Parts: sequence; structure tokens; C-alpha cells
Amino acid sequence: MSVTKYFVKDASRRLEIDEHLAKELKRAGYSHVELTKSPVGTRVVIYAAKPGMVIGRRGQSIKDLTKLLEQKFNIENPQLSVATIDVPELDPKVIAAQVAMALQRGVHFRRAAYWGIQRVLESGASGVEIVIRGKLTTERSRYEKFKAGYLPRVGEPVLKYVKEAVQDIQLKQGLFGIKVRILPPNIDVFDHPVIKAEIPQIAAAIGDKPVATETAVAASETGTSEPPSIEEKPEDAAPIVIEAKEKQEEVASTQET
Repeated sequence: MSVTKYFVKDASRRLEIDEHLAKELKRAGYSHVELTKSPVGTRVVIYAAKPGMVIGRRGQSIKDLTKLLEQKFNIENPQLSVATIDVPELDPKVIAAQVAMALQRGVHFRRAAYWGIQRVLESGASGVEIVIRGKLTTERSRYEKFKAGYLPRVGEPVLKYVKEAVQDIQLKQGLFGIKVRILPPNIDVFDHPVIKAEIPQIAAAIGDKPVATETAVAASETGTSEPPSIEEKPEDAAPIVIEAKEKQEEVASTQET
């Protein structure tokens, strides 16, 4: 088998496992799965909002999943473990599954969408968008979009930060599709600036003391560490002016003689 075919086969198998677990564990708030190969076997980590439902009573559910992965998907010696999601409301796959289950119970699609948006915003997300497609009110298929907060549409932030998930569900009216996009909190986006606190005034930081700019410049030119005070300048300048006048008078008297 070539390298390309090997990676294509491995990616398709991972996708099949993810789809199967999403159907089996939708009530447990399934998010995603991680597969890691090791010399001993294959480590499988399942992330869910309710890990107790994944494990089951006396670990029966997780034992059944281990047998299924080993027989159906040909995973050698699978070692399953369950991890809890920190904030399930910020996971679009969990929200999409909950909205789909609400539609399956007969809840109106608008009520289900607004309920999902409210839960996401209460968890601290910057923005959320829910799109529901299908035969909503008439026999003709259409879609309705519900959004709140700030959510970028194009550019690097969409590829880097925005989380997206799609969930399908079969109802009496036909096939419905739910698409959820969430922007997590505390993310800096260039086209959505944040206003910082005001910078304190310089006078408040320095105090009420006057700033002697001229004396500071004079001190830097002369090289003295302590510049003369402003009040001493008139007293020092007066004797100099008197001496200059006396010298001018002496020169004038000598010229006359």
C-alpha cells in the first residue's frame, strides 16, 4: 500500500469512528475523539459533556464501545478513556446536538435556536450563529439564520478561531440541517478593537510642583548638578548692571581729560 492510500484510509476510518460515536453518544454531549497509536495498542480518548453516560452503569457502555471498535473498525487493542469538556456551551457540536434533540421532541425551531444562542452567550462567547435548514413552515425547503454578538465572516480569524459544526436530523417533515458557528471569548480581532482605560494625566502623576524647564536646560549646558533657583536670578543680575554703568562713566571721564 502506498503512503497516500494509507493516509486516506486512516483519515476515512477516523471519520467513520467519529460519526458512529456522535450517533451513539448524542445524549451524553459528545464532542470529538482522539486516536493515538502506541506499541501496546491504540489509545482512544472520548470528549463528552456527560462522561458518566459514556461509561455507563458499572462500565458496561464503555466495554461495549471497546468491543465495537475492535470488531467493526479493526482497531488493535483499543484502550478507551473519557474526558470532560471544560465548557460544553462553547462547543458547537454539543450545541448543534442539543438543538437537534429539541427539534426531535417537537420544540419550535425558533425557540430552540434562541435557547441555544442564550446558552452560548451566557457562557461568555464573543459571538454565535445558528442556521436551521429544512421544511420549516411550508412544504418548500428554506433556511433561517439566528445570530448574536460579534462573528467575523472572512479572513484569517475565521480559519483560526471560529469553531463550526453541522448536525443532521430526520423529522416527519423531512431532513433538517443545523449549523452552529461560535467565536470563543478573549480573542483579539483586528477589525473589532477594544477600548482601553483612560491614561492618567501627567500633572496628576507629577503632582502640583512646577516644572522649571529653562533652569533644567541651563544646568545641562553648564554641567552643574543643581540648577539655580528662579527667585535668585533678579538679585544676582542687579549688581552686574550697576558695575557696568560705573565702568562706562569712568571711560567717558578719561576721554574728556
